[in-house]
Amino acid sequence: MNHVTSNDEQSTVRGRFPFSTLASGNSQQPGNAATGDIDGDEVKRERKTIGRTPAGAVFTVPQTHDMVSQLLSPSQPKNLSDFLVLAIHALHILASVLLPSSARRPVFAVVFLFWRLCYNGGIGYLLHMQSNHRWLVRWAEKSKIIVNPATSENPHPAVYKFIKRELETIIPDDYNFDDAPVEFNTWLVFRRLVDLILTCDFVSYCLFAIACAGRPADERVMMTLGRWLAGLSLIGFNLWVKLDAHRVVKDYAWYWGDFFFLIDQQLTFDGVFEMAPHPMYSVGYAGFYGISLLAASYSVLFISLLGHAAQFAFLCLVENPHIDKTYNTPPTRKRPSSPANEQMTFSDDEVMSDSVDILVPPPASSQQPASVHNLMGLRNIDLYRVTDISVLLLQFYMVIITFSSPSTPLFQALFILHAAWWRLWFSAGLGLILNAQSKRQSWTRHFVKYGDSREEAWRQWKGMYHLSLTMCYASFVAAAWKLYSFPDTWAYGLALLKHTLGAMLTALHIWTAVSIYESLGEFGWFFGDFFFCQAPKLTYSGIYRYLNNPERVIGMAGIWGAVLITGSTAIFFLALFSHIMTLSFIHFVERPHMEKLYGRDLRPEAGLVRSLKRSLPPPLKQWQGNVDKVLGEAVDFMEEFIDSARPKFAAGVGSLVKDTRTLFRQYPARITLTRLAPDLAGYNPKDYALEIEGTSSSGSRLSEQATRKEPDESKGTFKTLVFGYGMPIKVKWTAPLHHSKKDWVGLYRVADNASREVTKISSSGRWIATNKGVYDYEHAAQGCITSDVRISCSNFKGGEEKDSYSGDMVFEGDKLWWTQGVFEFRYHHDGKHNVMAISLPFEIRIEKFDEENIELDSNSSYKEAIEKAILPVVQHCLDRDPDIAPTTVDEAYGTLIERDGKFAKRIVYAVHQMFGIEFAPEVVQADGNVRNLAWRICNAKRVLQPYSMSRSRGRASPTTPRE
Repeated sequence: MNHVTSNDEQSTVRGRFPFSTLASGNSQQPGNAATGDIDGDEVKRERKTIGRTPAGAVFTVPQTHDMVSQLLSPSQPKNLSDFLVLAIHALHILASVLLPSSARRPVFAVVFLFWRLCYNGGIGYLLHMQSNHRWLVRWAEKSKIIVNPATSENPHPAVYKFIKRELETIIPDDYNFDDAPVEFNTWLVFRRLVDLILTCDFVSYCLFAIACAGRPADERVMMTLGRWLAGLSLIGFNLWVKLDAHRVVKDYAWYWGDFFFLIDQQLTFDGVFEMAPHPMYSVGYAGFYGISLLAASYSVLFISLLGHAAQFAFLCLVENPHIDKTYNTPPTRKRPSSPANEQMTFSDDEVMSDSVDILVPPPASSQQPASVHNLMGLRNIDLYRVTDISVLLLQFYMVIITFSSPSTPLFQALFILHAAWWRLWFSAGLGLILNAQSKRQSWTRHFVKYGDSREEAWRQWKGMYHLSLTMCYASFVAAAWKLYSFPDTWAYGLALLKHTLGAMLTALHIWTAVSIYESLGEFGWFFGDFFFCQAPKLTYSGIYRYLNNPERVIGMAGIWGAVLITGSTAIFFLALFSHIMTLSFIHFVERPHMEKLYGRDLRPEAGLVRSLKRSLPPPLKQWQGNVDKVLGEAVDFMEEFIDSARPKFAAGVGSLVKDTRTLFRQYPARITLTRLAPDLAGYNPKDYALEIEGTSSSGSRLSEQATRKEPDESKGTFKTLVFGYGMPIKVKWTAPLHHSKKDWVGLYRVADNASREVTKISSSGRWIATNKGVYDYEHAAQGCITSDVRISCSNFKGGEEKDSYSGDMVFEGDKLWWTQGVFEFRYHHDGKHNVMAISLPFEIRIEKFDEENIELDSNSSYKEAIEKAILPVVQHCLDRDPDIAPTTVDEAYGTLIERDGKFAKRIVYAVHQMFGIEFAPEVVQADGNVRNLAWRICNAKRVLQPYSMSRSRGRASPTTPRE
């Protein structure tokens, strides 16, 4: 598979990243040894790690020690929490001794699952909240437990003294509790919790394995020795992975330090990080399976698989999102002086033509095509696309034939031949097409001959490759099913182990395919560089950082998993044939094209190969070199043989093709439990009010007030306020002086709440707290402008004049409804859902594009009018963010729109409501600016409504006007 990507190598770091710290000052200069210009203290000071808090404060990060050394090494100072952790470990061991043998398995299974839940669920939740809301740091700041009691602000001086003594004990040098920033102190406290959970997780797992350990009754001595040798090897490998990973990432990344603060660092890829992605979570769990082998227990194996799966869920849901947000932020948009996306901008002459029903297509481009209507993935299935419907119908045919035909030897042989034919076509047939395309552009030339474009040739190739790929694997699965028979008993022999290993290999195959697609994208997956001439930058990201061709081994793991599950000789030879064909395709099709395209930029060895070679002893390195030489000579001989046989073979194929041509001409709202305040005494709803301020879409000034009941009757009838789509809405609230600091205002559809006393549905994040710093969620105060401004009010019902608090907030961005409708604001009491005030209803509306009353431009086109109408809407949809929102129709969108799909979804909804045309979000991302989007709208209007964009306004050709 082509491994060209557009990602920079350092922008795709996954898992706990490796790094090397930078010096805090200028680079160290060598001193004069005779005069001693630089003493030891200065060198040590220069090597300190520099940390930076989110607020920008710079501090020196003290040296910390790893978990095992801190707990078990006699040379490291110990504190009370260390002894507490060791005591809990001792209780686990004591329980394993005292419990009867029949109770050890279930008890320690539950204990391990509890600690694993604390690890992946508990720590995962804490880190998720810290990453998104600084939850742990805000808790420390709010509780003031780490504030010096001398300031009279700490309500818990005893807790402060205990924490300070504990932390300064384990870091005796270069650390002062009172001088360190709150982020660093919070991280140190969090580390103690991590030490407890991770060590108890491991201890309970080992005790469960001991409780389940045994030797099968009929196991031979050699099998026992092999099992123990393999198990100990896996455990030793696991130990090396953990030690090498800690050597590279240090304590900072080991304990998720970047969730709290950042350090000056350079990303490096060394040691185990060159061998596998996320090594501590992937190959770092090899010890689990080694212990399972030593225990010879399926119970230990399955609980190991469960724990490993939970760790991958932790990686995908917690670590990867944080790493993408922290290290892979989109670059700041550069505002070019020339129009953006020049190759996609078309002249007015290309936009409108009265003589045709569709617009003139843009000039053909040799650049990489925009990824708009992708083929891969369930989410991209489109039943209006002939490729998708063909694939689904063929899969349906495969299922019907497989389950309706008998499993006789004849049908089994037919299914094997069917699968072999599809593999031969997929690897050899498509390989020949790609080889001809690489050398002569044969595929593209065929479509150009009939007046089609390069893009059309590319689309047709993608459809054929996609259909061939799915049928290749569907036919293999069907053949495997035909030759599979359920075991008579799962407990006897290796039946259960074979099925487990087969399922694991299949999962590895699927993961590899997904990783390849994520690294290459649609363009690389379908061999786009065979069709489009460009000068790409060759980078190795994702899975290609570790393997040059993942399809060689792990990319075919699933077919060998089927061999294990079926235990069939025929499936074995089919899998062998499939693997050989895949290797041949890589060697004879992919590699020559890559060498021609990238030349010396191709690396000879991947990260995994380099790591393995470095670890080989000298005799093995010499033997490996001799083997490489022999294999190279054998490959050269095969290539010479094929080159000499190719003319004869091509002549026969040409004759066959000629004869054949002659023969064939032809979103619901989520219901939540209502939380009632235990006591509303002393709070009068008449003392609360909400007022909407802003400018309506018609331009009139808005300033309307409402209480929780209904509008003031003295005002008589009122007109519903109207706001444009995506416009910010300012709300002014008024509340009594003793109102709760945890009050909040939410935005709802009018029809969603039947009760005016209690809100019974979730706000889905569309709420703002009345006071800052009250909630632990960072987004709670986003939009809060002022709080608790004391004012004198006399406009309440009853006419009583009293002082009150007032505040302002602005709802914008994600706190708005990105749809049309009638909405209202609700003021809630004390963090609950009791309603104290409701605003007047207001409407969010998208004005229809009035085609009838718009003057045409000089080219008889609405294009300029559409550009003018759509530009402010696009700016609102992009939150008026200067980094992504354009200021002119030619200015490109910011790169964030490609990473966060919500912006494109907002724009296509607005276009649909304004013009009645439905686009996919990918279209907005591909267009790149407002001018191209307006061109596409004009094109779609003309295609869908003939002549509607012309002066006739009718659906038929203009006729001569009556006299």
